[in-house]
Amino acid sequence: MQIQFNTDKNIEGEERLEAFMTEKIKKSLDRFSEWVTRIEVHLSDQNAHKSGADDMQCTLEARVKGQQPIAVSSKSDIKEKAINEAISKMKAALDTRVGKMKEK
Repeated sequence: MQIQFNTDKNIEGEERLEAFMTEKIKKSLDRFSEWVTRIEVHLSDQNAHKSGADDMQCTLEARVKGQQPIAVSSKSDIKEKAINEAISKMKAALDTRVGKMKEK
């Protein structure tokens, strides 16, 4: 499973953050590696350098073999929280999609 990491110009500490997220996603979604070819991560700061509620957005898009991609998003005031919530949503979405694929 390949992980592609994308951020907007307002996100700082990109290399450390990319390493952290890549490891976290691999551990969290490893059981789906047979079905998922790539995960695209899009992390953005919606309000640039102004602080505000839910200004960090994390979108995950999973490319599933032979299926349409699955995309989930989460917003929070903290990057890590947005990331964790998006990963949880992706787990649930993949559980549903892979479960249906196994039934066929």
